[in-house]
This record gives sequence, C-alpha cells and structure tokens, in this order.
Amino acid sequence: MEGWHGAFDAAIEKLNSSADQQTATLYVHGTLKVMLYAPSGEDHQIPHERDEIYVVARGSGQFQLGESLFAFQAGDAIFVPAGAEHRFVEFSDDLAAWVMFYGPKGGEAA
Repeated sequence: MEGWHGAFDAAIEKLNSSADQQTATLYVHGTLKVMLYAPSGEDHQIPHERDEIYVVARGSGQFQLGESLFAFQAGDAIFVPAGAEHRFVEFSDDLAAWVMFYGPKGGEAA
C-alpha cells in the first residue's frame, strides 16, 4: 500500500510554482484527487462533476453554496455536492484550502 503525506508548506511551494498559482494538484489515487486551492481576488469557480470537500488551512470569509451564504475560518470543513454552484466570497488575502474531489461523476448517491 502506497501512502501519502501532504505538508502545507510543501503544498504552498508547489502552488507558487504552478502555472495559474491558484491550484496545485498534490495527490491522485483512484477517484480521489487532493489539491491546494488559493483564489486571488475573486473566486470564479464553476460547478464540478464530482463531490468535493474543502478543509480551510488558513484565512476566513464567506462561502456561497447555492443560495446559502455562511462564514468560514481556518480549520473548517465544507462539503459541496457534485453540480452545486459554489464559491468563496469576501475572503481574506491569505485564503488557502485543501480540496478533495472524489467519487463518480454526478456525485455519490445519498
């Protein structure tokens, strides 16, 4: 069995050297894809085909999920079902979140 450990500082370094400097893919295993996401200015995400979980590593702000808007801070976890409109809004300049995509396209059945 192959393991993986994702250190935040190493992830930031990879993010800073990535082409868009907002996302860095860190690990892929089966349907699991682990990335670090650090939007700058505005978050222009579009709905994704698979379920995802964000774990906020640093920063704070508001998160919009569909019609709902709620506050988040470092340490929070946010689940977004496949196909849902979502984005970080009114967030601090230092925002960085681990994001994990998993499961089949269309999301897992409840």
